[in-house]
Amino acid sequence: MTLNPAVQSLLVMMEQAPKIDFDNHSAPEARAIFDNPMNFGEPIAMAKVENLKIDLLGRTLDARFYLPEGAGETPGLTVYFHGGGWVIGTLDTHDGTCRALAQKSGAAVLSIAYRLAPEHRYPAAADDCFEATVWAAANAEQLGIDGSKVAVAGDSAGGNLAAAVAIMARDAGAPALAHQLLIYPVTDVDFDRASYVANGAGEYFLSTVGMKWFWSHYLGDTPADQASLAVVLGQADLSGLASATLITAQYDPLRDEGDAYAERLKAAGVEVDWACAPGMIHGFFGLYQVVPDAWEWVDRGASNIKKAFA
Repeated sequence: MTLNPAVQSLLVMMEQAPKIDFDNHSAPEARAIFDNPMNFGEPIAMAKVENLKIDLLGRTLDARFYLPEGAGETPGLTVYFHGGGWVIGTLDTHDGTCRALAQKSGAAVLSIAYRLAPEHRYPAAADDCFEATVWAAANAEQLGIDGSKVAVAGDSAGGNLAAAVAIMARDAGAPALAHQLLIYPVTDVDFDRASYVANGAGEYFLSTVGMKWFWSHYLGDTPADQASLAVVLGQADLSGLASATLITAQYDPLRDEGDAYAERLKAAGVEVDWACAPGMIHGFFGLYQVVPDAWEWVDRGASNIKKAFA
């Protein structure tokens, strides 16, 4: 399928926006460019939106709690990890995504501001996300949610972190996750895949150069083969994980590694709803206000979370 017309129009508009120069910009400079979310309309109304502090051992994380209208007394909870290559991204850049997931799923959402690289390299982000999920389940009464109904979700690097948390939760024996929603997740460091060759030049937003920059900032001196909670496709055993929704995008450099992870999950006996969104690019999921066809994919992920919580 050719590019979705709304995506094509968005790419033309984005040509005028400032871009990260991966050869010259530092992480703080990249954040100054990227972490100013564009407003495409009024935010989806929630019954409650609250900024929280999560106290973990030796650190405190910012978080944002979303309760949708009509959620009931003790809804399930989706813990959300934002994308941005483990380097950029904030609670604000993914505010719209969290509101949409909350509204469509009928469940609460807790968005986590995990520590970013390169100031905090692997496995800091994975540790933060796992421990924040443990905290959420343990503090269900404080949050007003059902601690037995917890899912994880994320896009891009956040999808990578959601996958890592699912693995960590399985290995730790808790919390028992109901579902994992992986939206065009990073799963591997193979830049020679066909989807990188076809889509990695930068014309579809995400580039191969950019992904190499993100990986180098996250891993630092840690070899990829010693970073199993980052290169999740290399995990020897994926059995026993929570059911999954895995969404990739046709014009995304990450498409093939996401598809490969879905295949690995299915082969390991994990229940997986997996599909590639035709005509879409990396990042489309949160752009539903300007890419109307993105709504069906938000609905798909949210419906599977709702089903897992039923």
